[in-house]
Amino acid sequence: MTAQDARHPLAALDETVHQRARLGILAILNETKEADFSHLKQALGLTDGNLGRHLEVLVEAGHVTLRKRSDGRRNRTWVRITAQGRRALRSEVELLRQLLLTTER
Repeated sequence: MTAQDARHPLAALDETVHQRARLGILAILNETKEADFSHLKQALGLTDGNLGRHLEVLVEAGHVTLRKRSDGRRNRTWVRITAQGRRALRSEVELLRQLLLTTER
């Protein structure tokens, strides 16, 4: 067994993804093609500024893309998960599964 193999699953968690709001954003987006800002805000119980900052972090990490569009009355922001974001979410979920296994022993 190498030192890498002996590491606890928590050592490999991605802090960008693991944060509650960002994990929620990725989980919601993984279920659908895209979601608008208002839906994410309501579903996760976040303020505009809080959601906006979490989206900035996910965009900078390459996990989501934003698309701004006007529906004639107001501007709307649509959010979509990227392939990289899906991989990061799957890795996070797998690490959480490993953590569950260690607690069940």
